[in-house]
Amino acid sequence: MRCELARAMEMTFPKYRKLAGSNSVYAIEGTHHVTEWQPMGSEGWIVHRHFASDYPRFVWIREMEQCSGDFESLTSNEWKELIAARHEHQPTEAIGRNLDPLSHPEECSFNWAMAERTTFGVEASARACAEVRSDAGVRWALCEAQRQTWPLMILGGGSNILMHSDWPGLVMHMNIRGVEVIYEEGNVVHATVGAGENWHDWVMLATQNGWHGLENLALIPGSVGASPMQNIGAYGVELKDRFLWLEAINRETGALQRFDHEVCQFGYRQSIFKAEERERWVIVRVAFALDRDAPLCTEYGAIQSELEAMGVAESATHFDVAQAVMNIRRSKLPDPNELGNAGSFFKNPVISREAFQKVLANHPDVVHYALESGQVKLAAGWLIEQAGWKGYRKGSCGVHDRQALVLVHYGGGTGAELWNLAQSIMEDVKLKFGVQLEPEVNQVGV
Repeated sequence: MRCELARAMEMTFPKYRKLAGSNSVYAIEGTHHVTEWQPMGSEGWIVHRHFASDYPRFVWIREMEQCSGDFESLTSNEWKELIAARHEHQPTEAIGRNLDPLSHPEECSFNWAMAERTTFGVEASARACAEVRSDAGVRWALCEAQRQTWPLMILGGGSNILMHSDWPGLVMHMNIRGVEVIYEEGNVVHATVGAGENWHDWVMLATQNGWHGLENLALIPGSVGASPMQNIGAYGVELKDRFLWLEAINRETGALQRFDHEVCQFGYRQSIFKAEERERWVIVRVAFALDRDAPLCTEYGAIQSELEAMGVAESATHFDVAQAVMNIRRSKLPDPNELGNAGSFFKNPVISREAFQKVLANHPDVVHYALESGQVKLAAGWLIEQAGWKGYRKGSCGVHDRQALVLVHYGGGTGAELWNLAQSIMEDVKLKFGVQLEPEVNQVGV
């Protein structure tokens, strides 16, 4: 048993190498990823991050992994000593905090309160928490959870989670930060963003820098790392429209792997990370393809009328669109700092054309959107409101009086109470419309 546990805890990556006859050192992060520390002067490092996008570079990484040619193997401690002997020069195009790639928590906080870290504000605690600020921190926390045989939860902004009970294991609180431009030519800008960055802050930074395409997603709560998992979207734009790739660490091997657009299998509020790859990866950074000359998207919802109210309909900029979206969201959605909520609690249901005709026959005014696939998306908020739930309250829980999609927590309630309310709404909508609603918010401890 002890040998089996030891093998389970032994991560394959990273592996450490040194180039013979030089001071250059390497960390093999995965089968396609290598980080290189190249000496600069007598005291500095220049750090290069290599991704094997072609076969020759993949062979180079394989040779390094097998210690072929001039590569020598290093232990973790030998590598750390060499790295610590010099300081890293950060790239000039990096924006925001640049964190030590070697940093890891080294210890956990115990009896970690989760109410203030989740937007519903339901009282719950975790046995332990590790704040991770780097890939190394992620791997440390993974090993610690295995060593202690604790269940593991990855927590970002806490805006898409409802706690039903205390968490008996380790919370990995994602705090990998930083924004870096990796490609820029003409109007095209590619940028990578740490998974721990606040999503809205990233959208506003991009918009202010003239990197356009995300402005319709302003004021969505949560972290960048969580955004691809459910392919967040609002006002006619989805994350997949500007997604380039993401990098994630395998929970079992520690390998860093890149997932491109096709591999992620994005759908409506869906991705491979909510399906067959669920709970196998920890997303650590996301890359976006933005455009200084991206077209404005103002046709969806009330954006155009809000731009008119702002007096900029004829001369609107991307920043104006972001501001219009923020105005609309603030007029409809409660601030989680003032009233516990997780934004939209339910997905807008997508049904077949045949099922839609049945709904339409009984409810000719049903709000709907035809999809290219031939299916039809219904407005869950309209269904819930027509069923009479808008503004409903029972004890500490209720349905927001301005947006029926939003369940709210007035304080002192439990996750179970909120979930009971959600189930009652789903059953009622099914009975009255024949449509099955699904929660968008993740349920923990049901």
